[in-house]
Amino acid sequence: MANAHPNDTPARAARRLLRAARAGTLASSADGQPFTSLVTPATAPDASVLLLLSDLAEHTRHLRADPRAALLVAGAATAANPQTAPRLTLTGLAEKLDDDALKARWLALHPYAAVYADFADFHLWRIRPRGGLFVAGFARATRLRPAELAPEPAGVAAIEAAATRIMQHCNADQRDALDAIARAGGGGEAGGWRMAVLDVDGCDLARGETVLRIAWSASLTGPDAVRDELARLAGQARST
Repeated sequence: MANAHPNDTPARAARRLLRAARAGTLASSADGQPFTSLVTPATAPDASVLLLLSDLAEHTRHLRADPRAALLVAGAATAANPQTAPRLTLTGLAEKLDDDALKARWLALHPYAAVYADFADFHLWRIRPRGGLFVAGFARATRLRPAELAPEPAGVAAIEAAATRIMQHCNADQRDALDAIARAGGGGEAGGWRMAVLDVDGCDLARGETVLRIAWSASLTGPDAVRDELARLAGQARST
């Protein structure tokens, strides 16, 4: 799980896992028959799930008829037993969106999709979670309510209002710091990293089609907290 923290609550750990997920399993249904498919999720600032789906896909036809859906995302197993992997199952309602900002956010996390994202049959969808089951490992399950899964709204709004300014500043003036943070977060020795996405739970650094999730040590409440957290991460990375 990306940048897991020993003091995480189950809800916080679940959201870390969801924010870092680049692939998942979508469950839909048709006439009572369950159906699953591979999807590539991202998250909106409020941690609702974003999907770019083709109108031609079976699961899209299902969601148009019945918006009830579930999404499974999983981290890496810590032992040979796959049951040691952390995983989160979300249930919720899917809706089709026309939102350029959220589509750009999805594309920032899946840059390879730029070649087909503007095809006429592809559209953005959102799943608003109505509940979740987070399994931190073997026999460690916690049911989560929607209010537990969602970040604090005031912090979401404050950071979202400043996100463009913060990212522009970091990408123009803090490139060495971003490279150091990326190296410490598993991005290797190469430079050229830029900040592609920012939210209350972390940021995503991108280099070409490689995207690396960096989780904050705690959910942040505003731009000043983001500045302090980035300074902490850069200082920590340079000292190792």
